[in-house]
Amino acid sequence: MIDDIQVLKDKITNNFLPDALRENSEIILRRLDRMSKFKSYSSDYEIASKYIDTITQIPWDKKTEDNLDINNAKMIMDKNHYGMDPVKERVLEYLASMNFNKQQPAPILCFVGLQGIGKTTIANSIAEALNRNFVRIALGGLASVLEIRGQSKVNADAEPGYIIKALIRAKSMNPVILLDEFDKISDEGSVRSSVMATFLEILDPEQNTAFLDHYIDYPVNLSNVMFILTANNLSTLSSALLDRIEIIRFSSYSDEEKLKIAKDFILPKLYTRLGLNSSQIKFDDDVWNDMIRPLGYEAGIRELERVLMNIGRRVSKKILMDKVDSVQITKSNLKEYLPIGY
Repeated sequence: MIDDIQVLKDKITNNFLPDALRENSEIILRRLDRMSKFKSYSSDYEIASKYIDTITQIPWDKKTEDNLDINNAKMIMDKNHYGMDPVKERVLEYLASMNFNKQQPAPILCFVGLQGIGKTTIANSIAEALNRNFVRIALGGLASVLEIRGQSKVNADAEPGYIIKALIRAKSMNPVILLDEFDKISDEGSVRSSVMATFLEILDPEQNTAFLDHYIDYPVNLSNVMFILTANNLSTLSSALLDRIEIIRFSSYSDEEKLKIAKDFILPKLYTRLGLNSSQIKFDDDVWNDMIRPLGYEAGIRELERVLMNIGRRVSKKILMDKVDSVQITKSNLKEYLPIGY
């Protein structure tokens, strides 16, 4: 066990920690040193080891350098997304304002719209354009504020909350953190009110310089993080929170836009994932409408992507089993390749 304690000491020595947190960690290790003489400190060691491992993974002194070139941002969004011009223009306006006042906190954007219309991928593109690391936190069904705030380290199964875990995954203190499905947090009154109050602290520039996670038990500065929220609607968000966010609404895709996206964005992705190429799977022009609207109108492209991936997998199977070089998807054979029930 003495060697194990030395491993923890090395972690503290070899990683940056704020002074007060370092001193507290050294006190924990001195206590373990004393207890090691009595051969009865295994549970305390496990708690201390997990805690020190966590706090030394937080990127306290690490940040990426922002790229605020809005022409670069426009190029990246155009590369990753077809259409959506009003959304892109709003994003570019916020990035432009960051150019003129680099000391101001990053805007808190809230993307509102139906599922599958590109909210998450636009957020990812913003991170790419800014040269920031990107982390997504799925909030659907969140049922306790402890999932955000963390639990006290004295409990053996305790762990930090989602925000600290996101910083560890991002490996920087200024990532873009996507708070996905923000409107789907538990609708139980007491849970929702406490969660909203915690997020108000996290998102408010006046409060988030010293966010306290119960597990870390040390104030963490979140002011350099760029938070982006997504929601299908805003009815469940508190008025105090709405006052602090910039709302960008996403409209539905037209059939013409879906066709363009399918040919220029989804098919290349399909070829890469399945190892096919454009000569092995071909589509007649008159089959696209039946794939875009197999069961009626859909606002986004998620279902269209699933349909095309299903077709691609069935084509792969036919090429291997029937020993054919390629498959032509036509009006007459389309149903053979669509998912069951379409």
